[in-house]
Formats: sequence, structure tokens, C-alpha cells
Amino acid sequence: MVEVVHSLDPLSDVAVPSAASSSDWDEIRAWSDQVYMPYRVRASGRLLQPQSSMFSASIGDITLTRFRYGIPVTVDDISADAGNILVLTTIRGCARHRVGAAEVEVGSGGTFLVDCSRIEHYIEFDQSDLQLNLTVPHRLVADAADRWFGYRPDDRLWQHKCVIGDGQQSAWNALLAYAVRSIAADPDRIAHGRPGIHLQEMLLGHLLAEWAAAAGVALDGGRSDVAPEYVGRAEHYMREHAAELPTVSEVAAAVGVSVRALSGAFRRYRETTPNRFLTEVRLQRIHDELIAATHECTVSSVAARWGYVNMGVFAAAYRGRFGENPSRALARARRR
Repeated sequence: MVEVVHSLDPLSDVAVPSAASSSDWDEIRAWSDQVYMPYRVRASGRLLQPQSSMFSASIGDITLTRFRYGIPVTVDDISADAGNILVLTTIRGCARHRVGAAEVEVGSGGTFLVDCSRIEHYIEFDQSDLQLNLTVPHRLVADAADRWFGYRPDDRLWQHKCVIGDGQQSAWNALLAYAVRSIAADPDRIAHGRPGIHLQEMLLGHLLAEWAAAAGVALDGGRSDVAPEYVGRAEHYMREHAAELPTVSEVAAAVGVSVRALSGAFRRYRETTPNRFLTEVRLQRIHDELIAATHECTVSSVAARWGYVNMGVFAAAYRGRFGENPSRALARARRR
């Protein structure tokens, strides 16, 4: 048992850069803001001066840290804007995580998972606590789910905070120990090279599997009825820029996904395509302007404002959508 926990400590017996030590709250806060995210921390016992130890390394886009305050503290008011998931493994001491009205105590070799971008969290660490933590961008896990399972889980997964792993001898701890040894052997390649990308994928896969099992979410064949958040942002972007006729590539770039992912999500969740959605927005805007038109307004001027230069194509599209010619809608508006 002791050997497993010992293997989770990057500074136990391997040649890695030494951890920084500090008793300066401002210095510790600057470091933790960078490797985790901004949050509120308060001393909760008689000791007020931290005796912190800080070590960090990168695994691709994941940040691994070994950290302790050295005094009892509480942590809350964690920034959601940073968009990060925390995976907190206790090497030594005890952490108490609040889940609803209860507290979950995580001792040596235990791991707790919380998506701080989706749900609030509160933690108490005791004086002897030493953590091995992973800071994982939410988008990284969501992208992995989309890539492997064809959809992005909804908040049934993201808002479920839980213990993962099955004790000190768990496969998760073995994978963490492997990550620690890999960083010690070649930190630059794990941070920036292909080995780091492969290790990152292994960690994401294991996290997703254990998290989904704990939350009761079926990833295999468990398609969600909730569209990914980027679909809504794409719709908003097209409504705002409809007159500029953005291409699907431009819309995809604006919301940070590939054309393939965007088109696939529209087919799956909207049963249409981005182009058809944009056409619908333009026709609806034209229709709204025609039925509220003044005497100076013409069909061609309204259509041109929304990107139609071929009046034959426009008239056919309008007639197909609203069942009448645009000139008829304009004439009706002028009679009022």
C-alpha cells in the first residue's frame, strides 16, 4: 500500500526539479492562479502562516502539480471562467470535499474529481495534506468525448463530482504513477512531444470512463439529446452576421470547432445544415422587413441587403418558404 502512494509523489525518489517552497500568501496565490485557477483560500486553524511546497509539470495541455499549504485551509469561490476540471489525488493527509449537504473524506491514495467550470466546490485540507493534482481544461475532455463517442455529454456528467479509482491499488493510481515516472524520465517530451500527447489521451480516456460510470452516463451509444454548446453559439453568430453571408468555415472558426464537427452537430441535433440554417435566417429577416415595409421599399433592395443578387433564385426561395411571391407580401404591407 505504501509503495503505491509513494510512487505518486514526483519528489519521492526520482530526479526532477525541486519544488519551490514559500510562506508568502501572495507568491502562493500567483502560482496557484496559474496552475489551477483563481479561488479563495483561508487558513482554518490556529496556524496562519503557510509552509507551502509547489511543483508543476505539463502533460500536453494537462498540468500536473504536487502541492501542499502546510497548514489547515479551506478553499471555495473557485473561478468557473477558467474552464478547468480538477482531479485531486491525496498523497498524504486528508481532504474533505463537500458534495451537497455531505462531506466526502479523501485520504491517502484517493482521488476526487470536480468540473469547476460547471459546479461550485468547497474543500478542506488538513495540515499534513499533500496533493497530486491534475488541472484539465473542460474543452479537452469534451473534445475527447466528441471524438471517441460522437457526442459531448451534458451537465449530468459535468456537474457530477465524485471519487474515482478503487482504492490505492486502482488502475487510476497505476496510471498516475506511470505519468509521474514519465515526467521524471523526460519532462520536455511529456510536456511538448508525442509521448505527452499519448499520455494525455490515456488520462482523458480513463477519466471519462470512470467519471461516466460514477455518474450513470452511458458513453457508448449514449447519444445525448442536448446539442453541444457550440451549436448555440454558431446559431447566434449566424444570426448576428447573416447579412455578411459567412461561410461554414468562418462560422466553425468563430466557435472554435472544425467544419466537420459543426456540420455533424447540426445534422444530429438540428436535422439541418449550417447553410440551411443561415438561409432560413436571411429569408425570415427579409419576410419581416417586407411585411413592415414603407412605400420607398422595394423587393430588390431588401433582398440585396440580405445577400441576394439573383432575383429569380431569391423569389423561388421565398415562395418555397412562405408560399407566396415577395412582391405580394410587399403589396399587402403597402395597402395597410
